[in-house]
Amino acid sequence: MLSGIEIVVMPGDPDLADVIEALHSDLAEWMGSNAPPKVFDRFANALHDEFSSVTTAGQVVDRDTLLAGVWSARNAQPGFDIAITDIEEIAQGGGILTVRFTAENRQGELRSRRLVTAVLINTDHGYLWRSVHETTTAPVE
Repeated sequence: MLSGIEIVVMPGDPDLADVIEALHSDLAEWMGSNAPPKVFDRFANALHDEFSSVTTAGQVVDRDTLLAGVWSARNAQPGFDIAITDIEEIAQGGGILTVRFTAENRQGELRSRRLVTAVLINTDHGYLWRSVHETTTAPVE
């Protein structure tokens, strides 16, 4: 476990786990502690300008809306962490990478799991998150 994040990687791009871990580590640190603003900045800078997300409720959220919500969630859930497992590269080409992984939000004894499909853009400065689609999954028994 690293910075509140547990990573289990499937074969594929070894940097992929680092990219996924970095974003979720910053998100967990921001939401689960009195993190400095640089943590929020790292999270925000990892998102493409045209980023959008489909929530588990089926709502499409743009980058600005997501960042406003994340900004207001600083230390809203002390001790919050995220476990990432089952990272799988789905497709790659033309500077675009599609991945799927399981993310489990953990707050004390509470757990919620999501299957996440994400599209990342490979830039000269690393990957940027372009789109995320989350589907709620059953908790592990």
